[in-house]
Amino acid sequence: MRIRRAATVAEVVAAEHLFDNPARPEWVERFLTTPGHHLLLAYADGTVAGFVSGVETVHPDKGAEMFLYELAVAEPYRRRGIGRALVLRLAELARERGCYGMWVGVDTGNDVALAAYRSAGGRGDGTCAVVTWEF
Repeated sequence: MRIRRAATVAEVVAAEHLFDNPARPEWVERFLTTPGHHLLLAYADGTVAGFVSGVETVHPDKGAEMFLYELAVAEPYRRRGIGRALVLRLAELARERGCYGMWVGVDTGNDVALAAYRSAGGRGDGTCAVVTWEF
């Protein structure tokens, strides 16, 4: 397995089987060209087996931290450590970029995701609720 940063719209579109919805080229282009946005792809057996995306957030009194936006691993490649490796690589990138930490929101019943995040050193404190707005 190898992990590398996505660099082109074509390679992200080729990985759209891992996303919740089809990748729209104009959104892919915007994501890839926006500073502080990161998409790492994991390749195994000559195919894209997983991805992790992260967005650097900066606040005047806190500095920068990495928001782990999304993690996905294709079904045939699960339980091989790919998710863990992707999270660890994003954490490494966050440290390289000067982030003081990294966080992710995850459903409490998503045991697979929780296991991947915990195996990569993440800890949950059970005190967070997610509030959303849809426009």
